[in-house]
Amino acid sequence: MPLRSTKMPRDAVHHPLFARFYARMSVLADLKGGVAAHREELLAGLSGRVIEVGAGNGLNFPHYPAAVSEVVALEPERRLRHLAAQAARRTDVPVDVVPGAAEALPVKSEAFDAAVASLVLCSVRDLPRALSEIRRVLRPGGELRFFEHGLAEGKGLARTQRAVDRTVWPLLFGGCHTARDTIAAIEAAGFELGVYRRLRVPERGMQFPSSPCVLGVARRPFGTDASD
Repeated sequence: MPLRSTKMPRDAVHHPLFARFYARMSVLADLKGGVAAHREELLAGLSGRVIEVGAGNGLNFPHYPAAVSEVVALEPERRLRHLAAQAARRTDVPVDVVPGAAEALPVKSEAFDAAVASLVLCSVRDLPRALSEIRRVLRPGGELRFFEHGLAEGKGLARTQRAVDRTVWPLLFGGCHTARDTIAAIEAAGFELGVYRRLRVPERGMQFPSSPCVLGVARRPFGTDASD
């Protein structure tokens, strides 16, 4: 794996209580909330070398197509990284689980054909920097596949999202911010936005501040370098 030096600590994120909660609830969300189908859609058609930023407990791993030659999966939280490493041993696609934070990816520039951000950009400490790093490590023309929480289109729920983001939500849910405008941030980072769609998780039933999501693809433009 192409590595580069980084000043970020080995465990840049430490949320042990949330990690235990997430490890259980994410599995239920996949099985009963329809999230597994979204993961399948997110990763369909990928090939070559892929970097997954914030792999969590590795629930994406079984959905990677056989055309993917390698996945470098970064997870900064120790417990979730351990669970991801266990999941990596059960998948057919080669997956290397390593520590690392989105704001300082410990890999060389232009080393990957695609990057995956799945329910992680809501919780990174510096969203513009994280997206800049993702853009750096993609080859020109490389894809960013994203499935993320995002700002609600309805004004009422958007107000609720902003209110909980200022108070209890990040404390309870591992730094998650539900009201981030993911699409605007991706475009501002210099990506070319491709096809995307807005969805709700879960599709039916009670709606939460984290329910509005967006799933799609963006690309690092050709003719640019990592410093642009």
